[in-house]
Formats: sequence, C-alpha cells, structure tokens
Amino acid sequence: MINANIYLEAGLAFHGHKCPIMPMGLRAGTAAMNRLGVTRAKDKELFALVELGDGHFAHCFADGIQVATGCTFGKENLRKTGYGKFGVTLVDRISRRAVRVVLKSDVQARMKETIFFEEFWKKGVPASQVPAIIMDPLVRMVMDTSEESLLRIGELFLSDEVRTSEPSESFACDRCGELVVEKYGRLVGGRNVCIPCRDKLLSGK
Repeated sequence: MINANIYLEAGLAFHGHKCPIMPMGLRAGTAAMNRLGVTRAKDKELFALVELGDGHFAHCFADGIQVATGCTFGKENLRKTGYGKFGVTLVDRISRRAVRVVLKSDVQARMKETIFFEEFWKKGVPASQVPAIIMDPLVRMVMDTSEESLLRIGELFLSDEVRTSEPSESFACDRCGELVVEKYGRLVGGRNVCIPCRDKLLSGK
C-alpha cells in the first residue's frame, strides 16, 4: 500500500507553498492507486480525469494528483473535466480498470470553517504568507485523517480511455520559422504556417 506521506515533501516543493488542498490531492491520488493496485506512472500507463472547474478556487488539488500519480500535463495523461468538484478518476490504461475518488463533502465544509479559510483565504492573503502555526496543523490533519473519513472511493469499473500517441512529424512554419507538429499546421496562400501565424495573416497583421 502506498502512503501519501512519501510524496508530501515533493508535493510542497512542486506546489510552492503549504496549504491543505494540495495534500488532499495526494491522498486522493494514492487512494486511487491503491484501489487499482498500481504504482506511480513512469510513462502514460495511467490517466487521470480531475474534476476541477475553470477558475476553481482550489486548483491546488490537481498538483497533489500530479505528484502522487505521475499523471501530468507534460505527459498528456491528465485532463480537467470542468465539473467543479474535488474528484478524480484514475484509469489504468493497461487493464482498462478505473476508479473514482472524491473528497467527502463534510470535510470540505469543515475546511471552510477554519481560521485559514475565514481570516486568510477569504481576505485574499496568499497561502505562502499564512503563519505556519495556522497552516501546519491543517496539512497534518489532512495527511493523518483516516481514508474512510476523508474520501469516498468508488467501485472499480472498465474505462474506454486508451493509450494515444501524438504524431511526431513536423515542419518549420513558413512565416515565423518555428517548428510545428504537422497536424497543427495550416495552409494559407500556399504557405505552410502555424496557427498563430495563420491568425495574424488572416487579420492582416
């Protein structure tokens, strides 16, 4: 069984500040991996669907998911659904098994009653400026709370999410000279260009 605490130091370094939400992502990600019986993704063998919305007030959750599961923007095995929820579905692309993990609503409600939320977050104080005496106990609470009290873990199911690969063929844009993957190229006036240059040509810039 994977213990989320092994990722805490790396998660804080990656995220940039202490807060209780990134650790929630660590807990959700490791819970999903344990339920699937998988380890952190080295390549694209896992795929994560994070349910945060656009402008969601706590995207910190996604950083915890990335650190724990190895599903990242760079490997293109992380996607946001826009549901506005603290949930994640983790897919094992090899077995096609998947599981959904979501933060329990009462945990979220209690977090909104803390001094951190009322006296700092609501007033726009950056998390990095919140005193350790306020923040450290919240981080430890998230990391030490039992899985049963913190998360709702769904049943395993089969997913249609399969391994995909991006074509590697590319060309140099006829306008800016920068390298572009072929599928993103556009033909304008007989010139092979990238999308930004296509937009500039069409707008007359």
